[in-house]
Amino acid sequence: MQGNQPLTNREKNMILMKSIMDYGMGTLWFSMGIFIIFVKNIKPDLQYQFDDPMMKIFGGICIIYGSFRIYRGYKKNYLRER
Repeated sequence: MQGNQPLTNREKNMILMKSIMDYGMGTLWFSMGIFIIFVKNIKPDLQYQFDDPMMKIFGGICIIYGSFRIYRGYKKNYLRER
């Protein structure tokens, strides 16, 4: 795509598909991070498997990555000049 040409239907559909995928994957990653960090409150049976400082760090990274994917889906900046 060059300059300020309007988007074709194929490009619009591709942007919509990628945006929906980013929202969905972002929600999954964010939810997994919340689950790992707050597993003690959600399901006490799993407390001993996931109650480790490294798992808390991994949960924080999952939340950050999930937030990034949701933000990228919101911005829809997929077709840019190279």
